This record gives sequence, C-alpha cells and structure tokens, in this order.
Amino acid sequence: MKLRTLTAAAMMAGLAAAAQAEVKVGMITTLSGGGAGLGIDVRDGFMLAVKQAGRDDLEVVIEDDQRKPDVAVQLADKMIQSEKVDVLTGIIWSNLAMAVVPAATAQGKFYLSPNAGPSALAGKGCHANYFNVAWQNDNLHEAAGAYASDTGFKNSFILAPNYPAGKDALTGYKRFFKGDLAGEVYTKLGQTDYAAEIAQIRASGADSVFFFLPGGMGISFLKQYADSGVDLPVVGPAFSFDQGILQAVGAAALGVKNTSQWNKDIDNAANNAFVESFSAEYGRLPSLYASQGFDTANLLMSAMDKADVSDADAFRAALKAAEFDSVRGDFAFGDNHHPIQDIYVREVIQEGDVFTNKIIATGLSDHADAYAGDCKM
Repeated sequence: MKLRTLTAAAMMAGLAAAAQAEVKVGMITTLSGGGAGLGIDVRDGFMLAVKQAGRDDLEVVIEDDQRKPDVAVQLADKMIQSEKVDVLTGIIWSNLAMAVVPAATAQGKFYLSPNAGPSALAGKGCHANYFNVAWQNDNLHEAAGAYASDTGFKNSFILAPNYPAGKDALTGYKRFFKGDLAGEVYTKLGQTDYAAEIAQIRASGADSVFFFLPGGMGISFLKQYADSGVDLPVVGPAFSFDQGILQAVGAAALGVKNTSQWNKDIDNAANNAFVESFSAEYGRLPSLYASQGFDTANLLMSAMDKADVSDADAFRAALKAAEFDSVRGDFAFGDNHHPIQDIYVREVIQEGDVFTNKIIATGLSDHADAYAGDCKM
C-alpha cells in the first residue's frame, strides 16, 4: 500500500506542485500488523507538523513496511531509484533500520530516524547523513537501570525480545544497574505467551523486574503478569507504557515506573501546543512516537529553511544545528548525530477514564550515548 501525502497548500495547488516540490521525503513505517500503532503515531506526528507549517516545497510519500525487513529494503530501493526521494524516514524497528539505513546513506540520501536507534549506527557504523531524532536504543534503558539502583533494587530479572533493540535494551539497563541479575532472558520477537518467562520470574528470587517489550508484546506480558499473582515491582522504558499501549493494558499498569525523554506534561510552549493540536486533529492523546515524528518533521523543515538539499554539506550542517522548537525543550545532537537530552522517570496514573503518565523525576540529565566515542566521521 502506498499513500502519497502532500501539504494542504500543495494539494490546493494541484498535482503540478508535486513535480515542483523542492524536497521529497520517503517515509517507510509500520502501518499494518503487529506494531502498526507505533508507525501510525510517527506518521501522524510528522504529518501534523507538515500541515501546520503550510509549506508547498515538501512532498511526503508514505509506504507500509509490514514490519518485514525484506519489504522495507524493497521499498527503500524503489523510493531511491524510482521516486527519487531526497530524505528517508519513518522506520520503527531496529532490524529494519539495519537493513535499510546503511545502503540509503551510502547512496547519498539523508536518513532521519524518528525511532529506531541501534548501537551499530551510533558507533563504528555511524554516517554523516544519518541523524537520529529520538534516542540511541540503550538510553531509556540506561535511565531505568539508574532508577532501579537509586530505588534500592538489588536483584533484577530482565527480559527483552531477541533482536538488535532488545539486546541494546538489556545492555543499557546493565550499564547503569548496580545490583545483581536474578535472570536474563531473550524472548521471540512478536511473542504473545509469556507463561514460561513468568514462571522463571516467580522462581528466580528477584526483587524487581525490568522488561522491554514494545507494542503488543508489552500488552500481552503486562496482562499476564498482573494475572499471575507475582507481586514484584516492574520497571521499564516508555515503549511498554506509552499512551496507545496503556489503554489496552488498563489498571494492570497503574503505578509502574518507566523512562522516557518525552511526556505530555513537559511544560514548554512547543509541547503544550503539540499536545493540544494533536489531540484536536486525531481525537487521541499523543504518544512518545507521535512526539518523535513531530520533532523529526520540524527538524527537517528547519534545515530546509537554511539550505538546499542538493548542497549536501550545507544541508547536513543545517540538520546538525537542530534549530527548531522541540517538544522536549532543549535539543542538541552529539558528534555522532544522536540526541543529548534529559531522560525522565514517569509513573502510570489514571486521569478520569484515561490511563496516562506523569513525570516524577529526572533519571539522567544531558545524557549522551555510550557509542559516540567509536564514531569517526
């Protein structure tokens, strides 16, 4: 499936505007099957920013990768060779990013990641044309490990799916957690039955549980964990406690502490306006993924205001400058083009009929990733 989306001004000008667009963006993201909600939120956040800008020099072509690496590669090849895009974006999953990003940047295309941040692209595999607008995969998990230690947990059971982001997650947690591990388990990507893992947790002697299970995997685990009678505190990253997921999980998530670089209660003008306008446009509260899509679009347009995409050096410098109003507040790239930013601790709460998060602490301040020193651009 392909959706070709133009700004409102371009649509009013007619199809001729598409041929005259100065920057063409190819968005490859997950819009069907497991994890579709994440891609939909990235898309909706990105397109809201484009709509609000009202500019006629930007065209966005949107494709569904179906969470399949081979499909993502085929779409990227078509966008580069046939669609002649200038910039690629949209990928949610790290295994898809690893399949697409190195080849795209090697062909001179810019890639702006609104989500996936595998360690391999932050260190030795970094590239001057690759910018991550979200985080490096380890970051939110590092903050969770720091919080668990600060809370006094000494024996965590940790689990994540067996794919690049899952491995980065547990590596990140262990980097900042000062206690012991009661168990370390990698599950299948897309797994929905966690009876065996919960039995291991029960028998492990753990005093806490850390898990990274994004999308439907997290929903399944939390519901089964709540029904299991295991009464150990849970810590995780925002990916398992984000806005879209919480409504499906419900009361089982109340009180859980999780880590994120964004939340709807960050009090700055850009974020307040974003939360209000996203809710009005789509009839739901924005998620972490929506905020990342929104920031990605605004970063891109800030670079377009300063440089022509055909001048790669100037456009790259304009992206690195990151002169836009981020919903996170202060935003800056490190030398490896990954964010240096605060990461917060959130608590799941209920507001009326809606389950959501509130910030209760700052987990890590001005935090950079652990791989930047290996990046030689």
